[in-house]
Amino acid sequence: MADADWGDEVRVLAKALDQAGDVLDQVHPNLLARPTPCGDWDVAALADHLIAAPGKFLTMMRGGEPDWSAPAAHVGEGWGPAFRASGDDLIHAWHEGVGDAPVSADWQTAEVAVHTWDLATAIGARVDRLDQEVADRGLAFMRANLTADNRGPAFGAEQTASDDAGSYQRLAAYAGRTVR
Repeated sequence: MADADWGDEVRVLAKALDQAGDVLDQVHPNLLARPTPCGDWDVAALADHLIAAPGKFLTMMRGGEPDWSAPAAHVGEGWGPAFRASGDDLIHAWHEGVGDAPVSADWQTAEVAVHTWDLATAIGARVDRLDQEVADRGLAFMRANLTADNRGPAFGAEQTASDDAGSYQRLAAYAGRTVR
């Protein structure tokens, strides 16, 4: 994919990664056992999964096959900085043209955006301050590519969002999360 073809995708991915790091900065040890909108995951497991995601995307870009079902390594503190290090590596790989990019930056944005909403919701962070462009781009990708047949265990059936729901609520509902 030529640089001009993915430049806007990578710009939005960078915004998604930045805001995920900001939400991870708000995680504190007393919040780790809280439930999340992600099925059986608590905040600790969700934070670990989110922190591991950029590295797994990078593995895919380099031709590897990460095991998304394997539990992520546990991070006991410094969640935002740990995430930013791997997020920076991912963005640098996009700018350097590493590999054949078997998944688009928009797919990566959708994954990060959904889990950022999940985490923000679980810890009581301000979801209304999350970047609307990130959610809109992630939702557009998911609507174009996620079907009832390929949702797998990661995404439940689409849920209902109210007519006045914000971008992140619509994204979360499409990803199978119950939204208020």
